[in-house]
Amino acid sequence: MQNLPLKFTFIIVLLLLFFNGCTRESAPEYRIWFDNYAVEWEETLPLGNGHIGFMPDGNVETENIVFNNITLWSGGEQDPNNPEAAQYLPRIQQLLFEGRNDEAQELVYENFVCKGAGSNFGAGHEAPYGSFEILGNITFDFDYDMPGEVDNYYRELNLDEAVAKTSFNRGGIHYEREYFTSFSDDVGVIRLSADRRESVSLKISLDRPRAFETTIENSAIVMRGQLTDGVDGNGMRYKAKIVPVLKGGKLTIEDNSLVVDSADEVLLLVASATDYAFNDYSEYVSSVIKEVEEKSYFDLRGDHVKEYQKYFNRVSIDLKGMEETNLLPVNERLLQFAESKNDNKLVELYFQYGRYLLISSAHAQILPPNLQGLWANTIDTPWNGDYHLNINVQMNHWPCEITNLTEMHRPLIDLTKGLVEPGKKTASVFYNSDGWVAHMMTNVWGYTAPGEHPSWGATNTGCAWLTAHLWEHYDFSKDVDYLRDVYPVFKGAARFFLDMLVRDPNTGWLVTAPTTSPENSFFMPDSDEVVSICMGSTMDNQLIRELFTNTIEAAEILNIDSSFAAELAEAVEDLPPNRIGSDGRLMEWLQEYREAEPQHRHVSHLYGLHPGNEITPHLTPDLANAARETLYARGDGGTGWSMAWKVNFWARLHDGNHAYKLLVNLLDPVFDGEMNLLNKGGTYPNLFCAHPPFQIDGNFGGTAGIAEMLVQSHAGFINFIPALPDQFSKGSFEGLRVRGEGEVSARWRDKKLEKASLEAGLDHTYTILIPGYAKEALVTVNGSNVELDIENGLFSVDLKEGDRLEITI
Repeated sequence: MQNLPLKFTFIIVLLLLFFNGCTRESAPEYRIWFDNYAVEWEETLPLGNGHIGFMPDGNVETENIVFNNITLWSGGEQDPNNPEAAQYLPRIQQLLFEGRNDEAQELVYENFVCKGAGSNFGAGHEAPYGSFEILGNITFDFDYDMPGEVDNYYRELNLDEAVAKTSFNRGGIHYEREYFTSFSDDVGVIRLSADRRESVSLKISLDRPRAFETTIENSAIVMRGQLTDGVDGNGMRYKAKIVPVLKGGKLTIEDNSLVVDSADEVLLLVASATDYAFNDYSEYVSSVIKEVEEKSYFDLRGDHVKEYQKYFNRVSIDLKGMEETNLLPVNERLLQFAESKNDNKLVELYFQYGRYLLISSAHAQILPPNLQGLWANTIDTPWNGDYHLNINVQMNHWPCEITNLTEMHRPLIDLTKGLVEPGKKTASVFYNSDGWVAHMMTNVWGYTAPGEHPSWGATNTGCAWLTAHLWEHYDFSKDVDYLRDVYPVFKGAARFFLDMLVRDPNTGWLVTAPTTSPENSFFMPDSDEVVSICMGSTMDNQLIRELFTNTIEAAEILNIDSSFAAELAEAVEDLPPNRIGSDGRLMEWLQEYREAEPQHRHVSHLYGLHPGNEITPHLTPDLANAARETLYARGDGGTGWSMAWKVNFWARLHDGNHAYKLLVNLLDPVFDGEMNLLNKGGTYPNLFCAHPPFQIDGNFGGTAGIAEMLVQSHAGFINFIPALPDQFSKGSFEGLRVRGEGEVSARWRDKKLEKASLEAGLDHTYTILIPGYAKEALVTVNGSNVELDIENGLFSVDLKEGDRLEITI
């Protein structure tokens, strides 16, 4: 079917579904489906519960299920802090003051780097830094009694229920496989069945690329092992277990595999744990399976779906697209969308898929999603599958608050709190400063030092960007007890920058030195020499200003540290402001350097536009225009996550059509009609984001960008449908979240708001923008009319917890 033109494929699919009685009403609302098994890993279907993950490929003969555990890391705790670094700091700073960045860079490269191998340039699986690794491969070798061709093949990920399915006919028998990773019971569940008795026969195996031993114990497959710590080999220990439950048939042992012969149905219960998450990890694996062994499959499934839908069902969007496009396999939908740029239901699917992935990789509250969420198919995961702190782990969490998944923020908050102690040592050793710091990357072992290559590893505002997420969690919830708990993290990061900032004698400003504008570079004046090391990059200034401002406000709310807050307020006045260059663009560095890569993937100096809030069309129109010119120059291409970020930028600039253009680019298929993968940024067949390779941040950034097109509250007021493209001329949403613990809904037609609502989750004063085209607006609270005092299109209203405000235009 893949060789046929798309319009003929679409007709055939419609006919097949009609004659098989598979109507739109009987299918899940949100599903990713294929009409063939996966050949590449990027075609498999991701399942996860925040602790364990599956990615089944649905192969008819020999199925492989990639099995993951979010805590499984090689490496271990280390001391990467270079005791020689600080002595070179004054000389590095003096060279930067004198404009001799190239000489400063030489000193940084030679002396101001971590001790040891650092991340080993993204190949840390043998180094102390470590790598996120695949846990194992579950393999099914099927034995079919009845020969014959395979037909009616169907493979699906049901986002409504977080359940995957494979089904097909062979030899007159209908076979089904269902898979899920239980949100309620922390076990993986696989059910293999057929519509004829005694038809399920297979061999079940479990292994991994290294460091494992598989045994059969009490008719269960058990795999144990210990990863290397990069020093003496004694790293993290793990255990995994598969327990089969048969209806009919016979179970035998073959080497270290289990063989099922002629069963009516096979239920597999799968668990794993490491000594990172559980002291008695081995007992945990046994006990968690024992607790569910007596449950029926349907009870297991029902409990799982109920827990998952508590989160997934909070938000709905309806962009009024063609329902028929759901009847195409997702790979064909992507190819069609690249041509037509018209499939609002695919946009809805992509939005909800991002929410699904976030729930699936953070629900267990153990670790935040890494560069690949919790999925990896190798021990040598790209860039170690770690936590990049110069945008990537933060982008992973952009949907948390606005798409009503606030609980999924907690693992990142906890990870940040865990970096404070190692970050204190790094601050002292490298900068002779108090407080704590984290640079460009971290791992589960608390790495906070600079990276091994300063062009990307010298960025020292990772801690500031992390605290921005701590503030955002507060800003949406207004939970003062939470703010009191995390305030020391804010104070420690602010203390570090207050100590390490130096005064530039040329401008009088307080600047970071040395630093970079993440991963970007420029030419030395009147030269073709490319350098990265600078002082006072625009992103640094924006992040530190935001950190200081948030810490001041937190101290005021908590009624503490008034003298420290006064110090911060004084320092804020001396930070370099955002500046517009002679070309009308926002300046990325203190000087107007010639860019080495004008369309670089990072657009770090627009942090203040998004995810920050100091650049807005309403409050700083000149800076917003400069940001717009910057984006024009950067272009609409780039890596997957870069295009996702640009969706958010254009949404914040209230240009819905340009945001949609970037969304189309983000969803550009990185495969051809024959399913050959292509080397470019965009989207893989299973909707994973392509950097390339796969990075999950683009999925989360895209979801957040769609939400930003629908509602914004970062500028101090609620703005409904601020960035609708022409494509979304009619639609509605329910359940998105705004700052101040508010839950909002809206309906619009011809891109104009018709009705909106706000439900207050606490006592709070909300400010709302009435659109300029509104000739009249009726506002009610709990059904009673409210007198409006509108100034510059804005009105404020005091709501009590549980109040419902409605706006009718």
